[in-house]
Amino acid sequence: MTHTTAVRLRPEIAALPAYKQGRPAAAGGYKLSSNENPFPPLPGVAEALAGALDVNRYPDGAAVALRDRLAERFGVHTDEVHVGAGSVSLIAQFLLAAAGPGDEVVYAWRSFEAYPGLVTVAGATSVPVPLLPDGRHDLSAMAAAVTDRTRAVLVCTPNNPTGCTVRADEFAEFLAAVPSDVLVLLDEAYAEFIRDADAVDGTALLGTPNLVLLRTFSKAWGLAGVRLGYAIGPAAVLDAARAAAIPLSVTHVAQAGGVAALDAEEEAMARVEQIVRRRDRVQSGLAAAGLRVPVSQGNFVWLDLGPDTGAAADVLHDAGLAARVFPGEGIRVSIGEEESVGRLLTAANEIVRFLPEGSPARR
Repeated sequence: MTHTTAVRLRPEIAALPAYKQGRPAAAGGYKLSSNENPFPPLPGVAEALAGALDVNRYPDGAAVALRDRLAERFGVHTDEVHVGAGSVSLIAQFLLAAAGPGDEVVYAWRSFEAYPGLVTVAGATSVPVPLLPDGRHDLSAMAAAVTDRTRAVLVCTPNNPTGCTVRADEFAEFLAAVPSDVLVLLDEAYAEFIRDADAVDGTALLGTPNLVLLRTFSKAWGLAGVRLGYAIGPAAVLDAARAAAIPLSVTHVAQAGGVAALDAEEEAMARVEQIVRRRDRVQSGLAAAGLRVPVSQGNFVWLDLGPDTGAAADVLHDAGLAARVFPGEGIRVSIGEEESVGRLLTAANEIVRFLPEGSPARR
C-alpha cells in the first residue's frame, strides 16, 4: 500500500522502495532466499548469547573487547577496526562520511541490492557499471567511470548475487587506476566461502590508504540474527564512519556473540567447509541438469534466467523452496540444509524442460 503525507520529505527518499527481505519458506519448505547459515548456533556461541542478556544496561559503544580480538586476528591496531550492526550498516556509514549531494558512487550492477538505496540516502548519485557477460565485475569500466565527482567505489567479491570473485591481479590494477583520494570499499561478506586461489584477499592489502575491507558475522559465522559486521582500514577513515554511526547500535548480545564465534573458529570453519562442499555439489547438479550457472564462491548460486525468471520461480515455490527472485533477471538460491539439495536439483530438471533453445540459462 502506498501512503501519502503533507509532510515535506526528500522526494528521492519518498520514492525509494524499502529493502526487501528474503521470502520466508512455506510450511515444510526451505528458506533459500537470504544467504543465511543453515546450521544452528554453536553451543559455545549460544551460551555466550544467553549470558549476555543484561539488556537493562547499554552496550560498550566502542566494542573494545571485540575490536581488540579482531585487531589481534588481522595484525592491525584496534583503531583500525570498526564494528557495526551488520556490514550493510557500515557501508551506510562510510557513504555518509564520504559522499553527499553532487558526489558520485560507482559500483557494479547487478550487485548487492542495498547499494543503490544507501547511495540515495547519503544524497549522492549512483553510477552503476554493468557486469561482464559472465557475471564478473568489469573493473576496467568501473575505473573509467571514476570522475572528479566520485567519492567512493564499491567492489563486492564474491559478487552478490552472481557469486563471481574479483581476481587479485585485476584488483591491484584497479586500485592503481583509482585516485588515492577516492574511497574503495571492498565488500567481502562471503570471503570465508572462497576457494579460488586467484581471488583477491583484502587482508593482504591492509594498509592501503584509501581501502576499507568489509566483512560480516552474518554468513559464515552464523550470527545473522544479532546483526554484526566489521570494517578494517585506515584509522582516520574509520573515525569518519564512527562519527556517522548511530551511537550504541551494536548490542552487548552481538558483541558477546562475535567474541564467542571467534573463540569457536575451528568449529565454525568446519561448518563452512560443509557448506562449500554442498555448494559445489549443487553447482555440478545444476550443470548436469542443463543449466548454465556462474562458478560461485559464495554460499549461493545464481540462475541467469532472464525472461524465464517468473516461470522458474513458480517451479521453485511449488517445490517448497523460497529463493530470492529478481524479476526479468534471475534467481539467487542460497545453499541451505542438506535436505534441500534434492528438491532444488529436481526443480532444476523441471525448469530446463521449459527453457527455450538459445536461452542464456541453458548450457
